[in-house]
Parts: sequence; structure tokens; C-alpha cells
Amino acid sequence: MVGLFPNSAALHEALLPTSPFYRPTTKPVEHPKRRPIFSAWSAAETAKEKAVELSEAAQKEYNKASQKAQAKAGGIELYSGKYYAACTVGGILACGTTHTAVTPLDLVKCRRQVDPNLYKGNWEAWKKIGKAEGLRGIFTGWGPTFVGYSVQGAGKYGFYEYFKHLYTQLAGEENAAQYKTVLFLTASASAEFIADVGLCPFEAVKVRMQTTIPPTFTGTFQGISSITAKEGTAGLYKGLYPLWGRQIPYTMMKFASFENIVAAIYDYLPGKKSDYNKGAQTGVAFVGGYLAGILCAIVSHPADVMVSKLNADRAPGEGFGAAMSRIYAKIGFPGLWNGLPVRIVMIGTLTGLQWMIYDSFKIFMGLPTTGGGGDDKKTAKA
Repeated sequence: MVGLFPNSAALHEALLPTSPFYRPTTKPVEHPKRRPIFSAWSAAETAKEKAVELSEAAQKEYNKASQKAQAKAGGIELYSGKYYAACTVGGILACGTTHTAVTPLDLVKCRRQVDPNLYKGNWEAWKKIGKAEGLRGIFTGWGPTFVGYSVQGAGKYGFYEYFKHLYTQLAGEENAAQYKTVLFLTASASAEFIADVGLCPFEAVKVRMQTTIPPTFTGTFQGISSITAKEGTAGLYKGLYPLWGRQIPYTMMKFASFENIVAAIYDYLPGKKSDYNKGAQTGVAFVGGYLAGILCAIVSHPADVMVSKLNADRAPGEGFGAAMSRIYAKIGFPGLWNGLPVRIVMIGTLTGLQWMIYDSFKIFMGLPTTGGGGDDKKTAKA
């Protein structure tokens, strides 16, 4: 094995500083393309920190805007004119925006109520509508929906707060506390009775736009003009009775069940309502609203079907009772429940978002949220 390994002299020569093979010891240089071991973790932490910074910045801007709005409004005393005005604006924001957002669902629901064999399901419906009418077709009826439900939301929430306080005063604090559910029911029914008068003309245009293929009208006010030209003002209100039949039970369930569900949630949670921050309170509002919305959809669905049928199929001059009898004979009791699953999803989401938006606006204006107690403050100062 001689010659396979270097001898001691050769090793000594190779390792001497004077040797051409000698290299001084230096810190190893990292490869420029090699990633650090924890680079992914570092990136995630950086992103998290950035998100926190943006969230804090957004919260500061929100607080500034809130303080500015409250300062401009001045101190809002509960149950004052300013208070009801704020509730009215909150109702516009809550109802107008949410109903418009779910127009595609409403479109399919209305068409399936009028003709159950038109589409097999929502996706098939949207696919067919999109192919025939484009993306705009999927939002058919959004104009009268936005205007009509903004008007309705203003009346519904503004008058609810008014009637709730009025009936409490008439009944007395003790009776109001004992029969609070009756108070919620009567206040909401009174508010919706008025709100539907404002909604009805726009609902008539919306339903006709959505249940005719291609749509009968191209715009909200063109639809109103066309109906009044042919049928007079009465043509805009021929669906008012079934609209009351749909909306009043719906709103009674919406407000009374919401108030009781929210109270039950806060009773279940540790502490009082005032112990929870703004985000938690709006979260409770969404959950309470969603659960209330499911009940609303079931209670009001038969009347909702009849509203669609009457607006689409009631002949000029035909009596309300005669039209209802004819339509019911045609569709039967099962026909009154067409489209219920779609409406449960739509109304549950809609109602949850409405209460969340409404209570968020009240917080923005320095007012207490709805339900669950905590309304003992007499003023909300800027």
C-alpha cells in the first residue's frame, strides 16, 4: 500500500502557511440564493404585524370620523328628534344596501315562484340568465330594490324606535317590562304598516321587471311611469294588501325575536352587555338577526309568493279576493312554499347584516345598540 497515502513530510509542507495550498480560516459566505431556515415564518410574522398596524390605523380613522359626526350632530338625546333621525338613516343604510346586494337571489326566487319549472336550481338559473342577458341581467331589478327598500328601511327602523318608546309611555314602565314581547310586536307592526306604503310602488316595478323575460321595464321611474299611464296610481298599489300580509308578520317576527334572542345571548354570556366592546356587540347583533331572519322567512313566505303572483298575474280591474282565489286554485297550498330554502338563506343573511349595519351606525353616532339592556343612558354625548 506504499504510495497510496502522503508521508509526514508532504503533509507538513502542504499545511504550512508558506504553502501555495494554505488558505486562512474565514467566516463562510452564505449563498446569495439560499433562504434562511425560518423565512416563511418571518414573512408570516411581518404580514401579521403589518395587518395589525393597518387595523390600528383604520380604527383610528374610524374613531376620528365617528367623533367628527357626533360633534356635528351635537349631543343626541334618546327619543329626541335627532335620535329618530339617526335611526332613520341607520335603517336606510341597513335595508337599502343589503336588499340590493342579494338581488340575484331575489331574482331567481321571484321567477321560480311564478314558474317553478323555469329553473332547477340557483346556479342553473344564474348561468342561463347570464348567458341570455349578461351580468347585468343577474342584477335585474336592483334599481327599484335599492330605492324601495331604502324608503322602507327608513320607515321601519325610525318608526319602530318611535312606537316602541310611545307604547312604553302609554303602558307604563312596569307593564312594558312585563309585556315587552307584546310591545315589540305592536311597535314593529305599526312601523311596517307605514313603511310598506312607501315600498309598494317600487316593489310593483321590481316584481314586474324580475318576472318577465326579457324585463318589462328598463329602469325604476320608467316602470312607474309606464304602470301609471296604463293602470293609474292604483296599479302601483295593487299588491299592497299581500305586501302588508307578508311584511307585517315578517317585521313583527324580525323585531320581537331579535330583541328576545339578543337578550337571551347576553343573559347566557358572563357579565353585562356593557362589559362587551363594540365589535362583540355588533357580532351579537348579526347572530341574533340571522336567527330571527330564519323565523321571518318561514312566517312570511306564503304571502311573499302571493305578492309575486299578484303583481305578475293579476288582471287590470280584477278584484283582490278574486285574484287570490284564482291564483290559489291554480297553485294550491304546496305552491305557497315554492322557493322557501332560497328565501331562508337570503332572509337569514339579509336580516343578520341589517341588524349589524343598523347597530354599527348607532355605535358610530354614539348611541347604544338595540336589545339586551344597556339603554339606560339618557344622552349620547359627542
